[in-house]
Amino acid sequence: MKIARRNDLSLRLLEVFGTLMLHQTTIATAEELGISQPSVSTAIKQLEQQLGFALFERTKKRMIPTDDARSLFQEIAPLFDQLRSVEARVRDLRGGAAGMIRIMATPPLGHSVVPGALSAFMAQRPGVSVQYDVRRMENVIDAVAVGAADIGLCLALDEHPGVSVQVLRCDRMVAVMPADHPLATFSVVKPSDLAQNRLIGLDRASQLGHAVQSAFDATGTPYHPQVEVRYCHTAAVLAQACGGVTVVDRYTASFLPNMALASRPFDPPISLPACTIVRHGRPMSRLARDFMNDLETELRAQSGTTARRRA
Repeated sequence: MKIARRNDLSLRLLEVFGTLMLHQTTIATAEELGISQPSVSTAIKQLEQQLGFALFERTKKRMIPTDDARSLFQEIAPLFDQLRSVEARVRDLRGGAAGMIRIMATPPLGHSVVPGALSAFMAQRPGVSVQYDVRRMENVIDAVAVGAADIGLCLALDEHPGVSVQVLRCDRMVAVMPADHPLATFSVVKPSDLAQNRLIGLDRASQLGHAVQSAFDATGTPYHPQVEVRYCHTAAVLAQACGGVTVVDRYTASFLPNMALASRPFDPPISLPACTIVRHGRPMSRLARDFMNDLETELRAQSGTTARRRA
């Protein structure tokens, strides 16, 4: 016994049929679909063979739909609406105007440059959904490694198993103090300058805290912070509240709204790369590449703003 195949009808043949039903002539149908007039006639013949009944009565000037053709067209008309919707969706995806992107960042970048980049990115892509979160570095790395985030953003990561790391730009750490603090008159701040003031330090178990301590050690300056905190933003807030000084990344220093703080280059320089993290072996999507372009633009813009503030 012969078993009938499923999905015998060709979507392309149905598309030709539906277009012919709308235009009534093979010439107009061919122009609409971008094919030749004989191809239209051939497609209709193939569809009639598959269906087992005639769809049109052929005359010299036009093709007149049969009752069966009108009935079939009523059934498949919603299919054409869905097909147009799918085609529009594909165009949006191809052009980066639709889809979803998942981004995770550590606080210094997540609270400074990323919001501006996301604003520019979403303004041009109202159909794109964004999942965004700010976490500690180990959480960001884990999320990217297991595929829970498309892009991770952090500071001072050289390499890590399971992810690919790319440096976007490098900046040096800065000393931050109240705008009316005596050190705000300095062009460069050194460990010996900080040792004479109330120092807010970063957790020495962290990478940034260890780097600051190493800078003190390299100059033979004792490192005795009066307060030690985990996050750079917390250090800057306490510096203002306590009239103290701290050494943080320049992104935190540039994003402290409603706070009268000054930042000065710290010497010896501590280079701090801003990095993007992606999963090993997984190419960036079109949306991810577009977002990275907006992020790099925002990084350049904020770098220029910081330079003008220092001047």
